[in-house]
Amino acid sequence: MKITKDLYQGSLALLTDFYQITMAYAYWKSGKANDIATFNLFFRKNPFQSGFTIAAGLDYVIDFCRNFHFDASDLQYLADMKNNDGSPTFETAFIHYLEKMKFSCDVEAVEEGTVVFPHMPIVKVTGPLVQCQLLETPLLNIINFQTLIATKAARICIAAKGDPVLEFGLRRAQGIDGALAASRASYIGGCTSTSNVMAGKLFGIPVSGTHAHSWIMSFDSEVEAFKAYATAFPDKCIFLVDTYDTIQGVKNAIEVGYWMREQGNEMLGVRIDSGDLAYYSTIARKMLDEAGFPGAKIVASNDLDEHIITSLKIQEASINVWGVGTKLVTAYDQPALGAVYKLAAIQNELGEWIPKIKVSQQSIKINIPGRQEVIRFVKDGKAIADMICLEEDLATKSDYLIIDPTDSTKRKKIKSSNLELIPLLKPIFIQGEKVYKIPTIQAIRANAQDNLQMFDKAHKRLINPHIYPVGLEENLFEIRTNLVLKMKNYEGA
Repeated sequence: MKITKDLYQGSLALLTDFYQITMAYAYWKSGKANDIATFNLFFRKNPFQSGFTIAAGLDYVIDFCRNFHFDASDLQYLADMKNNDGSPTFETAFIHYLEKMKFSCDVEAVEEGTVVFPHMPIVKVTGPLVQCQLLETPLLNIINFQTLIATKAARICIAAKGDPVLEFGLRRAQGIDGALAASRASYIGGCTSTSNVMAGKLFGIPVSGTHAHSWIMSFDSEVEAFKAYATAFPDKCIFLVDTYDTIQGVKNAIEVGYWMREQGNEMLGVRIDSGDLAYYSTIARKMLDEAGFPGAKIVASNDLDEHIITSLKIQEASINVWGVGTKLVTAYDQPALGAVYKLAAIQNELGEWIPKIKVSQQSIKINIPGRQEVIRFVKDGKAIADMICLEEDLATKSDYLIIDPTDSTKRKKIKSSNLELIPLLKPIFIQGEKVYKIPTIQAIRANAQDNLQMFDKAHKRLINPHIYPVGLEENLFEIRTNLVLKMKNYEGA
């Protein structure tokens, strides 16, 4: 699917920060534009104090890269920019360079739906320095948000314990783009459907919905409204029962349910959108069962999230289906993932890769240098640890030592015998040509569910999860440590 083409009909090359353009110009001016470099996109902390994160957004990344170019209006906009003295900000020759530039990078990435963790590269871009740099902002924009929402959805679905979770967030989402991306990411994270009809069309996500309070209010009585809705949708009838009085609303739904049976149809259930959901769902369940509707579902909505759902589960609320909106699509309790995109290596004139590092007083902000790969160790179908290593250290060993990137005292020895070693980074583009077959949205969602099954329940706890071990292979750890010491000594000279 051509997401950007379908929605925007043009170039998105200027969907970037201005300093990316100025750096591109400075690279070109200094003769470094076509130097080959590798950048890694990664995040430093799991969101929502979670023990895991679900990668999402790769389909958008692929679409962006395939369509990456500066069109005539982009180039004219840049050409018209002026310095403070009135001179052109960018030379005409640079504008021509951008005009002729064709995407030619290698891109590797973890597949959507993969469970990922801090510090590991989830997208790796290798190519001309200018192109790699110009991709930073849009890739972060895409991956940050969709990964955040997919993770939130997965947590909500874990709390629902197998009950269907419907994504109802369109009206509260952050604009059109945010709504579409959130619907897509929510489905990847485990939601069963969306209320967003455009997302259903664009992405192939099942759509669902009932009716609003305004439907009830437009009739003289609730019974009349229910009957009219049942006439319109005899096989998809879930009645919203809390417009006036929830218990009376259930009674009216039951009355219309009997009427539907006379017509040869069956009421699917009721929805409660306000009040004490535990209390009213329990009463509604008893009323429906006693009336002969044991199969009728009870759908709950009203600012739900994983914590409220967990509480309702503890209270043994009689809820079968959960409609989740605002707190899912806005990532209400953590509005940003905080992924970053850092230079990891540059190729010199001899074709050798020179690792690059950014040093900080905060250990969590010291990046991992070099051209990296990520290996997942799996035993009997269960993930036991992830290792970040250099490409040249991928050869199978009898055992490995991995070292936590932020605390070198945390180390884990792994014997590779009887273990499956799974490389997580997959080739997506080679020299600008797509080599990856994009799976269906259903396959991506299934991949997320399969990935989550690989991890112990302790890592998926909503509160105070057990930390899954992710570490640097010892050679990479030594290279990183030596580079940090070298840079600090240089600063102190």
